[in-house]
Amino acid sequence: MIQSSSLVAGILSGGMTQIQDTRSLQHGNMGKREYTAHTVENVTGAVGVMAGVEYGAVVGSALLPGVGTVLGAVVGGVLGDRLGRAVGGQAGHMISRNQMVNKVTDPIAEAIQ
Repeated sequence: MIQSSSLVAGILSGGMTQIQDTRSLQHGNMGKREYTAHTVENVTGAVGVMAGVEYGAVVGSALLPGVGTVLGAVVGGVLGDRLGRAVGGQAGHMISRNQMVNKVTDPIAEAIQ
């Protein structure tokens, strides 16, 4: 069950990184495909933070109630973020390189411009 603190941590983590990536795209420092891959990475990283904070706190509480809860949440959040971003980075790059996805999204991008 997702608690409000882990939800906030995930939203802040993924949201701040997504804002930086959006600015990079707007300034021309990042391409559309790279932006797509980074967006997937940001979403999965945020989910990883939420899950890591939750499960880290549970494990920390079981080992050392009180202090262990806080330490477990922090360590779990960091590990969850890294794992989520690693998985999301791979998935995002696979999606952005997929010919079928590009055939669908290219006409949409042209129509928007």
